[in-house]
Amino acid sequence: MRIRTTTAAIAAVLAFAAVGCSSDSDSTGDSGSKADTASSSAAEASSSADGGGAAAEGSGAAKDTGLPPEPTGAERDAVLAAVMDVNSRLTQDEDKAIDAARNQCAALDGGAANTDHSAAQRFSYDGITLTDDDGSHINTALRRTLCPAS
Repeated sequence: MRIRTTTAAIAAVLAFAAVGCSSDSDSTGDSGSKADTASSSAAEASSSADGGGAAAEGSGAAKDTGLPPEPTGAERDAVLAAVMDVNSRLTQDEDKAIDAARNQCAALDGGAANTDHSAAQRFSYDGITLTDDDGSHINTALRRTLCPAS
C-alpha cells in the first residue's frame, strides 16, 4: 500500500513539475491545455495506483518489484508466527510485520549484502531494536515460510 501511495505522489509531483516547465517555454500562450493534460495524467496515475492496486497485484506487479505476494490465511499466520518467535512485540502491528517480511524477502532474493543486518534494521520499529543474530533468525524463518530459496 505504501509503495502505491509513494508512486502516486511521485507521479503527481512529476506532472506538476512538467506543467511548470512546459508553461514557461510555451510561446503560444496556450498553457491551460497542457496544464489540464498534465493534471489529468497525474489524476490517472493516482487513481491507477490506488484503485487499480488489487488488479495490479494479481497481474504480477508485485513480482516485478521483487516482492512476494501478500500472504493470506494460513501462510500469513505462519509468517506472523515465525516473526513472533523472534520478538512477540513485532507482530503487534501485523500489517507492518508482513510489509517488513515482504521487503526482506525482496532483499534476500535480490542478493543483498549482509541480509542479517538488513533484517535486524527492517524489523527494528516501534521501540524494538534487534541484533544481527535476531535478523539471522528472521531470515531463516522467512525462508521456511514466505520466500523459500529458489
